[in-house]
Amino acid sequence: MVRYGLIGYGKIGSQHVKKILEGKVPSLDLRAIADTDPQRLAAAREVLGDRVAYFDSAVALMESGTVDAVHICTPHYLHPILAMEAMNRGLHTMVEKPAGVYTAKVREMNAVADAHPELCFAMDFNQRTDPVYQKAREIVQSGQIGTLVHTHWLITNWYRSQSYYDQGGWRATWKGEGGGVLLNQNPHNLDMWQWIVGMPSRIRAQVYYGRHRHIEVEDDVIAMAEFPNGAIGTYCTTVIDAPGTNRLEIDGTRGRMVIENGKIHLDILEMDEPEFNRTWTKGLGKPKMTSQEIVPEGEYTAHAGIMQNFCEAIEKGTPLFARGQEGIHGLEISNAIHLSDWTGGGWVDLPVDEALFCRYLAEKCGGTLPDN
Repeated sequence: MVRYGLIGYGKIGSQHVKKILEGKVPSLDLRAIADTDPQRLAAAREVLGDRVAYFDSAVALMESGTVDAVHICTPHYLHPILAMEAMNRGLHTMVEKPAGVYTAKVREMNAVADAHPELCFAMDFNQRTDPVYQKAREIVQSGQIGTLVHTHWLITNWYRSQSYYDQGGWRATWKGEGGGVLLNQNPHNLDMWQWIVGMPSRIRAQVYYGRHRHIEVEDDVIAMAEFPNGAIGTYCTTVIDAPGTNRLEIDGTRGRMVIENGKIHLDILEMDEPEFNRTWTKGLGKPKMTSQEIVPEGEYTAHAGIMQNFCEAIEKGTPLFARGQEGIHGLEISNAIHLSDWTGGGWVDLPVDEALFCRYLAEKCGGTLPDN
């Protein structure tokens, strides 16, 4: 079993502890909890008693010798900083989403990880354990729907009430969280988008800040993406729609895939569309197609599955669901969306101009970035 330490006993850290106590992560031996807030440490002690060690700082836990691996569950700006501290001390490291707030710092984190190939470095992208998205990726990569033409994700079921934000703390502020719906709710979706269809080459966006909720950061976003082969995508997200929609459509030259409500609807053309267009001579008409509904087999194991996979990677060399270095990809899209809006809504090439992005973000944070 892997001796495990959780850094941060907030909402997500406490959820992880619950799954561990339920026996959902059999290869994990929880040995330590760290938090800078005495009240949170006290809350952890109420649940765990004397079965783990408690520390009032992440570094104290890292240097205690009680763990082989750490799971970083802190506010976003601290993710890369603490991951680098951990890996430089020889600890396997799991980072919650997002990988960080801006790609320049995440690139530093990835460089440290690359310098320590003996360590497992993972992202907690739990939706990669979902059989639906796994199957969708398989379909795209197999070429079953041909070459990418369009992709559209309407992801508006991240509803959050004003009372959610009124709880205070670091959330929904530039200095505390570094963003809103893109940095809090959407990192999983942005990761899934690029994991399934690949990275776009440029982005343009319209972003609204505090339009529907009394917050500093974005609560409504619509973006357009262009991919290296010329394919076009749109991405729309918000926190105000109820019940909201989660619908991902991927159109290729040989068919279409729609993912919604835990199912995959697949339409496959009998002839590749460019070939049909080249040979069809009768005016109105379109390729014939066959349709099917797919309900992928398997269990969506979510966070518990990611933690178990992380432990098995440490113990057995099992491939990781999400290598830590991959966390930069979805964040690159997020940063590009913000930068497009901040610079007038025009196209922003990927990778983003990191110095320019940091300059704008620092201004929103009062002049300097919180982790500098």
